[in-house]
Amino acid sequence: MYSSFSLHMNVFTDKKFLHFFLKFIALFCVLYYGTIAFIGITAPGGYYWPVADNFFNYVSALRWILMHFSKVVLEAAGYQVYLKDMYTIKLSNGTGVHIGYDCIGYGVMIFWTAFIFANEVGCINTLKWLSGGLLIIFFINVLRIVLLLIATNNNWISPFEFDNHTWFNIVAYLAIFTLIYFFDQSEKKRLKY
Repeated sequence: MYSSFSLHMNVFTDKKFLHFFLKFIALFCVLYYGTIAFIGITAPGGYYWPVADNFFNYVSALRWILMHFSKVVLEAAGYQVYLKDMYTIKLSNGTGVHIGYDCIGYGVMIFWTAFIFANEVGCINTLKWLSGGLLIIFFINVLRIVLLLIATNNNWISPFEFDNHTWFNIVAYLAIFTLIYFFDQSEKKRLKY
């Protein structure tokens, strides 16, 4: 009979798990800190690199897409919305929401990306799970921006006094762990056949 200590030790001596874990950590660090460095070279000042900013700025592109999708959702719900600048979405005759780097959700997206690439499931399954998870995270973020804009204009109080970033992380990571569960079940079924 195994004690809980020996079960925990088996996890860390399992070569397959250790390979996955190290690959996940390495991918996460490269993608996360690479994105932070990329933000550093695409934000004016410091080590600004105009070529990266003008032609490869995926972080600004993601912000642009988030803002435009949020605008479309709000307009479909009957709100008059405009983009004040490249960082701010506003309701006409109301307040706005500033979409800073923290609001883009790249950390959660990178977590999911690292998880999928750390698993070796083949190109089709990798593409399917990666795109599905990223789309879910993206739409959770759009929903957050939409609700935040409506909430700030209607003086809603956040449940438990959590800020919108905390709520986004809670909902996004719940979605990710749910996706991980279904991913695991899918892989068990696939490997069974």
